[in-house]
Amino acid sequence: MEAKLTELVGRLKSAAGDNLKAVVLYGSAVTGEFLEKHSDLNVLCMVEHAGSADLERLHPVAQWWGHQGNPAPLIFTQDELVRSADVFAIELLDMKRHHRMLFGPDFLENLEVPMRLHRLQVERELRTDWLRLRQAVLAAPQKKKVHLGIMLGSVSAFCALFRHALIALGQPAPHTKREGVDAVALLTGADPSGFHSILDFREGKRKDREIDVEATLHTYLEFVEVVTNEVDRRLETS
Repeated sequence: MEAKLTELVGRLKSAAGDNLKAVVLYGSAVTGEFLEKHSDLNVLCMVEHAGSADLERLHPVAQWWGHQGNPAPLIFTQDELVRSADVFAIELLDMKRHHRMLFGPDFLENLEVPMRLHRLQVERELRTDWLRLRQAVLAAPQKKKVHLGIMLGSVSAFCALFRHALIALGQPAPHTKREGVDAVALLTGADPSGFHSILDFREGKRKDREIDVEATLHTYLEFVEVVTNEVDRRLETS
């Protein structure tokens, strides 16, 4: 990982020159939950300006980074980042709390995230992702491998939303995905066993043949539904 990050920063500096102001690593690589098989190295670049020519100069670096199995870096100017805090409150709060500067000054340290808008984003995204999950299950072939893939592909996003739901409700922020699942289960009375099974599989603790996929899907869907409705109710009354 370190060699890849060092090379990335070198390539970014060479391509962008003085336009590059800072590079920050965020996500599972700095929270201690990085899994080689499932996790990406997520990077945000702060630049002075981000016009078409600037992006063209960075394109070869993004292409190389993608070939390493990672998403293209996020590109922001300082003004854009500040103005985005109201619509990306969840994402920027996560970055602010857990990040590692790879180059340049720590521009996240003094960033203010509007928590009132954070609450609204939590409600909206929980409800939106719940509906997307339902749509995915409805549209997918009724095959165990496909259903397992749907749960595996959505578990990280839901765990992040569970963590932010707890923050919005004034609860302590969990450190891991599993702690977040258990905390919202305790808060709402929902059965977390489906999420535990998927997290076990994701972490290599269980094989797919050891999982009753259809029973797991049932409890997984039910957990998301119960948590979404209960969090929505509590946020309205808090």
